[in-house]
Amino acid sequence: MKAMIFAAGLGTRLRPLTNDRPKALVEIGGKTMLERVITKLAEAGFDDITVNIHHFGQKIIDFLNENDNFGLNIHISDERDMLLDTGGGILKAKTLLDADEPFLVHNADILTDIDLRAMYHNHIESGAMATLLVKERQTSRYFVFDDDYRLQGWLNKSTGETRPSDFIHREGMHELAFGGIHVISPSIFEPLEEYSQGQAKFSITPFYVDECHTHLINGYLQDTPYTWLDVGKHETLKLAEEMVNSGQL
Repeated sequence: MKAMIFAAGLGTRLRPLTNDRPKALVEIGGKTMLERVITKLAEAGFDDITVNIHHFGQKIIDFLNENDNFGLNIHISDERDMLLDTGGGILKAKTLLDADEPFLVHNADILTDIDLRAMYHNHIESGAMATLLVKERQTSRYFVFDDDYRLQGWLNKSTGETRPSDFIHREGMHELAFGGIHVISPSIFEPLEEYSQGQAKFSITPFYVDECHTHLINGYLQDTPYTWLDVGKHETLKLAEEMVNSGQL
């Protein structure tokens, strides 16, 4: 089973910790974020993992080498020349991800105990092009889904911006926050290449909302409680430390 870890970010909200290392190598309870995500993926059965790199990228390569790739088949998608954002990052890694099976994408700074295997199999059974982990939580930007949890559009509550621009938020729709984990079928690559229009750097989010009426893009809500943290800033890093040290994660 294939997966990709987004580990190329600059980690600006975690400065000064990221002044001399990539965000993925910041430690939580004595283990780096990257190791925690790799371990979580391995426990769920993912054994072929692509890691993209940019900020202090060589340190990630060295870390993986020092740990013998944690016994897994790990590839590097090198973005040190240019940080490509999420859509561009997936497209650059196409040769490593494009096979006869879906692949899971996981942000390096997401710490969660969600059942990744269940999410992966839900995606396979649905026949969707992409399945996005979503949850009811407070934020300013939401994916909006119908009652079947098929993506319909995107909404920024702070600015009133919608995408597509003519998106109509009908009564009964579900506003859900994205959790930084998605399962993607290889059928995405052809429309993703067309969407990029030759640009190397672009986000996957506008692609999802612009293509959701052409391709099946679903939201996934785990039906049992789970813990989820975006460990991208000092406040949540402190909380993650406390939860790990107390055995909650």
